[in-house]
Amino acid sequence: MDFGLNEEQQMVVDTTRAFVEAELFPHELEVERSGVLRADLRQEIQQKAIEAGLYAANMPVEVGGAGLDTMTWLLYEKELGKANYALHWTCVCRPSNILLACEGDQRDRYLMPAVRGERHDCQAMTEPGAGSDLRGMKAFARADGDDFVLNGTKHFISHADVADFAIVWVATGEEDTPRGKKKLITAFLVDKGTPGFTVREGYRNVSHRGYPNSVLEFDECRLPKSQILGELHKGFEVAGKWLGATRLQVASTCLGRSERALGLALQYAAERKQFGQLIGKFQGISFKLADMAMELKAAELLTREAAWKYDQGTVTEADMSMAKLKATEVLAHIADEAIQIHGGMGLMDELPLERIWRDARVERIWEGTSEIQRHIISREMLRALGA
Repeated sequence: MDFGLNEEQQMVVDTTRAFVEAELFPHELEVERSGVLRADLRQEIQQKAIEAGLYAANMPVEVGGAGLDTMTWLLYEKELGKANYALHWTCVCRPSNILLACEGDQRDRYLMPAVRGERHDCQAMTEPGAGSDLRGMKAFARADGDDFVLNGTKHFISHADVADFAIVWVATGEEDTPRGKKKLITAFLVDKGTPGFTVREGYRNVSHRGYPNSVLEFDECRLPKSQILGELHKGFEVAGKWLGATRLQVASTCLGRSERALGLALQYAAERKQFGQLIGKFQGISFKLADMAMELKAAELLTREAAWKYDQGTVTEADMSMAKLKATEVLAHIADEAIQIHGGMGLMDELPLERIWRDARVERIWEGTSEIQRHIISREMLRALGA
């Protein structure tokens, strides 16, 4: 495994970093203080991202994307992750890879417009009573002739405010297993404006201002079977095939924010004087900086190894869980220590540290809580021993 960056990877890093610093950082304070990402600003930055070749960079070349390998894609995500989440995620959009499961007419209606920036998707799995336990979802679609009728509620749905359509997972039946009945899950493509589909304002969130969550309600929402994404009852299989690297994406954006926070702390420690000397000379500060740098490197190495293995086809669930777990917990640690080094100024919104600190909290919850990641890691270890 080569830890150095090749010419293409360095170019992607440099291009993305320059774009983030020039086009995203200047708007952070506005979004953070207002809690709103203006539609005209979103459209302006999106167009610039398209012109820079950064939009939909996660998608294959054959559908109009950049065709980045996993390692290069994650380097790109790390640079984007340094900015306010609404700015980098909503404006420099990466359509969900699960859209690659589209077939026939679905490709022209959903996949290709999403890659071109003409349409936007959102993912709807989580429910008020079913978070990590997705099999516990209550939303259900019953067959009615050649149609399916959806009923139920989803919440904590990101992007739904700007999305043109939702990828919705609902139960479509049950099967008998040695552990009892298990729900069969199917993914549907649901356009906004479909009768019976309502998007409501979600909850006020301490993390990621300007990037709201929504509540999705389905009340006798009728869909033709052509709206099934993948196969009937195979929703988890299609998600597993196309969404596997999502935890690595979370890890990478956390690495970006960790690096930014550490950079600010290091700069402050090299400039701020107390008691007649730079505060970086005090062991209480210098040891913090050393620990922050060491933990960041450990998280980055775990993420890069998982990315490399993903491209080799040898990655395991535990590999990706370790990367996600370590990077999210390291971000929380570094953000907190960076504020401690800055003292009172660290909590003021003139600096991005208080934002990074707030935003860090959700990372240990979404895309699988830290507890779920530890469960996946230990389960894989025990299975190797037949337990």
